[in-house]
Amino acid sequence: MKRKSIAVVGAAETTELGLIPNLSQIQLHADAALNAMADAGLGPGDIDGLATTPEWTPLLANYLGITPSWVDGTMVGGCSFMLHVRHAAAAINEGLCRTVLITHGESGRSRVGVGPFMGNRASLEGQFEAPYGIMGPTTVFTIPVLRYMKTYGVTEEQLAMVAVVQREWAAKNPRASMKDPITVQDVLGSRMIAYPFRLLMCCLVTDGGGALILTSAERARDFPRPPVYILGTGEAAESWMISQMEDFTTSKAFRVSGKKAFEEAGISHKDVDHLMIYDAFAHLPLYGLEDLGFCKPGEAAAFIWERNTAPGGKLPVNTNGGGLSYMHSGMYGMYALQESVRQMRGIAAAQVPGAKISIAHGVGGMFAASGTIVFSNQAP
Repeated sequence: MKRKSIAVVGAAETTELGLIPNLSQIQLHADAALNAMADAGLGPGDIDGLATTPEWTPLLANYLGITPSWVDGTMVGGCSFMLHVRHAAAAINEGLCRTVLITHGESGRSRVGVGPFMGNRASLEGQFEAPYGIMGPTTVFTIPVLRYMKTYGVTEEQLAMVAVVQREWAAKNPRASMKDPITVQDVLGSRMIAYPFRLLMCCLVTDGGGALILTSAERARDFPRPPVYILGTGEAAESWMISQMEDFTTSKAFRVSGKKAFEEAGISHKDVDHLMIYDAFAHLPLYGLEDLGFCKPGEAAAFIWERNTAPGGKLPVNTNGGGLSYMHSGMYGMYALQESVRQMRGIAAAQVPGAKISIAHGVGGMFAASGTIVFSNQAP
């Protein structure tokens, strides 16, 4: 991708966040899409590219009354929207479309209009992992984090500190689901879910969504909002089965995706002013900081404990409160992207002064996939 050739010109979340029992899943997509179009000063007739999940792209196109000439239904879990951004940028650069709408919506808490989820016993994980007792993310994610903690001597207190810091950011955000301050002892005293995860180390379960609109940088100057340029992108996939990870203490998908995005953006770590790392559980920021190269292996827990990622720290991370305190409807990647865009627009609730480069980094499945987007508010 040519550097700064693509820009975000529309960005919005659903009108409400948290508990939204009056809207179905596809209505959440539509609400976010209409809000993003209003943000960009566009109507459905201006959209000729559409990317979405978990709804089917043709179904949503019909629901919104648009006939896109380019579509993307990539589904790799929570970081799918990072991949949508990457694919949309390539499509615009290639001339396949001019204006792309990327939508997300999930009735994660109310479960209105959500398709049934059934495990497939014939799948690889159904055959080779499920018989050993795993029951979803809380039990699957314990496998790598326990190895990580043992290898590097990371304590439960240090893991709890991730949630504490992110609650500090959430306290600054009026739209955050959880804003009351918490301590390390509060986290360790919360209900055990699956060792070492306590309740406050696990993501929220909410309703909501968001949408982005992308176009060429050349056209972006004609829109009402200041453009947010895409400097670099990366994506990768490793293994859908946690047992087949190359190394439980690091994510190969994280490393590949992050390296590609940094190289494409032409930046170094010292250039980064703001960072969003998908945090479905408290251990993920540790992996993200290390696999993206901000910390050496095993050093991220101390980095967070020393408040480097907290308000006032040298590397603000998850400034909306993250999936632990802001929002998590099931696929968090869109919310990370939205916060990066807000930071680059200078309108975030907990705005990082003078921020010029932001990275949104996501995970799909349990380290199965990764997407990384580098944003900037500096014109080409």
